[in-house]
Amino acid sequence: MGFEEKLAECMSIDGAIAVALVDGASGMALATGGNPRNLDLNLAAAGSANVLKAKQAMIRDLALKDEIEDILITLTSQFHLIRPVTDASGQGLAVYLVLDKAKGNLAMARFKLSKIEKDLKV
Repeated sequence: MGFEEKLAECMSIDGAIAVALVDGASGMALATGGNPRNLDLNLAAAGSANVLKAKQAMIRDLALKDEIEDILITLTSQFHLIRPVTDASGQGLAVYLVLDKAKGNLAMARFKLSKIEKDLKV
């Protein structure tokens, strides 16, 4: 299954507002889904790449022998999840998912996103 289908799967998660497949190096959204109001998804994708790079640098600086599963940013009305792609075909990419906090279930969204990401082939 290609990444377009996987992004559509992400949008089927309860409360999903928007999703992007992000190039971690450039911050460019390679593909997007959803119809976010009042959210520039390309700008948000670039920001999520910056957050991911900063956290990865901190892990390297601390010489931690660990990997990022996902990064959660909690806003007043939304959850923003950043999940690095683990498949070798998608190294350097991340899935960025925006959820409506009132409609989404964070634990279930993280579980579903982890399953979707693991099967993502680019």
